[in-house]
Amino acid sequence: MTHSHRMRASYGDGGGPPGLRATAERYALLPLRIFLGVTFVYAGLDKLTDDRFLAASGTGSVGDMMRSVRDSSAVPWLVDLALKNPEGFGHAIALGEVAVGLGTLAGLLARLAALGGALISLSLWLTVSWQSDPYYYGNDLAYLMAWLPLVLAGAPVLSLDAALAARRRRAR
Repeated sequence: MTHSHRMRASYGDGGGPPGLRATAERYALLPLRIFLGVTFVYAGLDKLTDDRFLAASGTGSVGDMMRSVRDSSAVPWLVDLALKNPEGFGHAIALGEVAVGLGTLAGLLARLAALGGALISLSLWLTVSWQSDPYYYGNDLAYLMAWLPLVLAGAPVLSLDAALAARRRRAR
């Protein structure tokens, strides 16, 4: 048996030192959490600081964007609802993105934050990105799928949720 064969045999099926695979599995969702958190905070702040976006009409406004996708949307009634108050809808989306991003980064109410991110992504996919052909050109669908593992798993490491859970266990 060669040295490399002996090493692999001693490490089991993982092919690495004992514990390395478990550590990698434990931290596997952290890069996704950081990416989505930073991206949503950035997207929300970008919208909040763009007066053109938050306007009811005009080039680059949320109102014009919603009017342009209304007839191609999968849920035109949702677009109609947003068009009742485009400025309010723009603020709601932007503030929602910031809240979701911060919750995801901090790992505070992480599953709820991820659910919020998934719902924002779903609503944008069904409205703004719906007409993308082929469907996989619409980036909102990819964001929706990226949120789902965090909805299921939460933020088990490096998070306020994990710290609070550990504190509750110690208090027992």
